[in-house]
Amino acid sequence: MTTPASAPRLARSATQPESFRADGDLLMAGQPAVPFVEIEALRVKEFIPAAKEALTDLIAEQGQSKLIRPVFNWAGRNSLFPLHWGLACCAIEFAAAFGARWDAERFGVVPRSSPRQCDLMIVNGTVTWKVAHKLITLYEQMPEPKWVIAMGNCATGGGPFRTAYSVVPGVDKLVPVDVYIAGCPPRPEAMLDGILRLETLIRERKE
Repeated sequence: MTTPASAPRLARSATQPESFRADGDLLMAGQPAVPFVEIEALRVKEFIPAAKEALTDLIAEQGQSKLIRPVFNWAGRNSLFPLHWGLACCAIEFAAAFGARWDAERFGVVPRSSPRQCDLMIVNGTVTWKVAHKLITLYEQMPEPKWVIAMGNCATGGGPFRTAYSVVPGVDKLVPVDVYIAGCPPRPEAMLDGILRLETLIRERKE
């Protein structure tokens, strides 16, 4: 039995379910419990700024990974700045590599005297325990990313002084080493080859 359309609506009683509104109409299935105006205000206040921030971060991350980072990697590995210091006889070969005959600067390798401007440490000589803390201090002062080359047998494993009480048996006991160069002492060509191998390593690691 149907109720005529002109019949007055009954007031809500205590026995009516919660799906009835105060005027007796049923709530529609998709009708929000919060007024539409409040939902729009909440959306404008919280959702849109959060979505905009997330989109901005995503664009920046994608741009950094696809454009900025490869350019920085290419520039960094082709303009290595080794720390301008020496420890023992390998330092003579290190200095000779930057002379007119070998001209290491044609590879973009330019020594710097401050560790805060360097990204490459070439340990070129015998490292004693007395100077070990100085080497670690210089390494920690270098900005990231940074790399280390152990040049010569003394830096690689202690060389002929490996059993001496005062010599560090390999600089890798103090700092992480990326490339080892054999020789006692190695020639400047070997040092340049080690730098080129380091550039290849950086390219493969995509650092």
